[in-house]
Amino acid sequence: MHPIALLDYAGVAVFAATGALAASRKQLDIIGFLFLACVTGIGGGTLRDVILNLPVFWIANSSHVLICAAVAVLVFFSAHRVESRWKWLLWLDAVGLAAFSVMGAAKGLAITGSPVVSVVTGVLTATFGGILRDVLAGEPSVLLRPEIYVTAALVGASIFTLGDVAGLPQIVSGLAGFAAAFAVRGGALKFGWSFASYKSRPGRRPEDIS
Repeated sequence: MHPIALLDYAGVAVFAATGALAASRKQLDIIGFLFLACVTGIGGGTLRDVILNLPVFWIANSSHVLICAAVAVLVFFSAHRVESRWKWLLWLDAVGLAAFSVMGAAKGLAITGSPVVSVVTGVLTATFGGILRDVLAGEPSVLLRPEIYVTAALVGASIFTLGDVAGLPQIVSGLAGFAAAFAVRGGALKFGWSFASYKSRPGRRPEDIS
């Protein structure tokens, strides 16, 4: 199996696990587990394929949905054994983000040949499923947390794209992009890396604007 395809399946499985863990934190039933696992596992890739005007990947290959379902059932019967489900959710999300940043970028580059589109599809694929998960589960959104998130996907997609355009073997570019994205997101989780946040200031009065 092609290494990029392996990243695709791994990303789906890991993101599905984060959706199921979010369901466990909300004490949902098995249907809730299945729903959140599937939405999280295939959400980003669905948006990518719609934007690229492609057949949606899990319709063309239903094994992705079956993987999400299997992971949901596994987590349903084992989540109670995990000491900190929130910590596992965050770290598994980091793995899924790293995998999907490369997978999304590879698909965007293969279809359009545009490095810009490649990076954008990598970021969207890596982040949209997690955003949907948090909104539906009522968890603190990954976008509203202080540590770096989207930037990690941007780094991974960019490094993969640069390597692929430079002619490196795709497995090398893919591993480099995955490692970079996971390192940035992992560092943000471990050390609290973040950018300076916006500081509000009083607005000017209408009469002060010439």
